[in-house]
Amino acid sequence: MTGSERREQLIEVARELFAEKGYTAASIEEVAQRGQVSKPVVYEHFGGKEGLYAVVVDREMRRLLDRIVSALSGGDPRELLRQAAEAFLGYIEENAGGFRVLVRDSPASGGSGMFSSLLGDIAGQVEHVLSREFDRRGVDGTLAALYSQALVGMVALTGQWWLDARHPDRDAVATHLVNLAWHGLSGLDQLDGDWFGYGSSGRPSLG
Repeated sequence: MTGSERREQLIEVARELFAEKGYTAASIEEVAQRGQVSKPVVYEHFGGKEGLYAVVVDREMRRLLDRIVSALSGGDPRELLRQAAEAFLGYIEENAGGFRVLVRDSPASGGSGMFSSLLGDIAGQVEHVLSREFDRRGVDGTLAALYSQALVGMVALTGQWWLDARHPDRDAVATHLVNLAWHGLSGLDQLDGDWFGYGSSGRPSLG
């Protein structure tokens, strides 16, 4: 193998190992053993376990984020929601190991490699879509951030459950998610824009 081919092989080996055992339980020794190389070869390419983990996580984060962003490229709001949900679930279905790496444990210094950071990036993309729709409806656009976090969190948590359940199928799960989200969002048409029926205190009105 060339150096670049060996590096790619070790990344794939590590991806499988981190998905199977998590960061803490995985070891450079196991990566080297599965890759049929010596430990110094792994250190030469990545500097250590944390460096290797960072490469694996960064690749999976970009893969998922690119997929979500591409799904948000066109269509009406309801179709965009469906495309985003299908993109997220499609990534899980086709890259189960990569998704397990993202949602498993990580180094204490994980920082930008944390799954929550990725969800924040995705929510930022969804926020732009919701802001346009809120503006069109004359609704307070400052709440787009709140709704984007809620929608992305709903899909992500459902995706973690579906990773193991795998029933119903991907299309059915996406349909149910969009149905729940859309009927909730469609209610915005009946709201007056005053914090969606909340008073200035931010608490629901009782009357």
